Amino acid sequence: MFLSLCLSLIFFILGVLHIYWALGGNWGLELTVPTTLEGERVLYPSKTACWIVGLGLGTFGFFYILKGQFVDFEVPSWMLDYTGWGIMTLFFLRALGDFKYIGFFKHIKNTPFGKRDTLLFSPLSLGIALLGLLIELS
Repeated sequence: MFLSLCLSLIFFILGVLHIYWALGGNWGLELTVPTTLEGERVLYPSKTACWIVGLGLGTFGFFYILKGQFVDFEVPSWMLDYTGWGIMTLFFLRALGDFKYIGFFKHIKNTPFGKRDTLLFSPLSLGIALLGLLIELS
């Protein structure tokens, strides 16, 4: 239950941050988008994309609230059995990355995003995946 609570809080915080960006906030945004070595952004996430990601992360947080049995909400058992494996896989793949700009195996490392990705984003993704694995195996 404790691990589910931890993952829920992580996902809710990340979801709120993405919603903040969707609403026009700028704090932290510049360092969360990969850039080339010349400083050009690789991605230009739209407000719609930020909404989708924010709501998706919030949904993941709610999933772990259900998984940890913090609330009694009726869902099909297969959802609780398989969704966690999907979330875990998604974040494991995020930690591995695209082998160019994102993840532990990226080639472009010496950018502001690349440094943050190595120190924070990829380890966080791997940690989420490992916590998800522990929850699924328990």
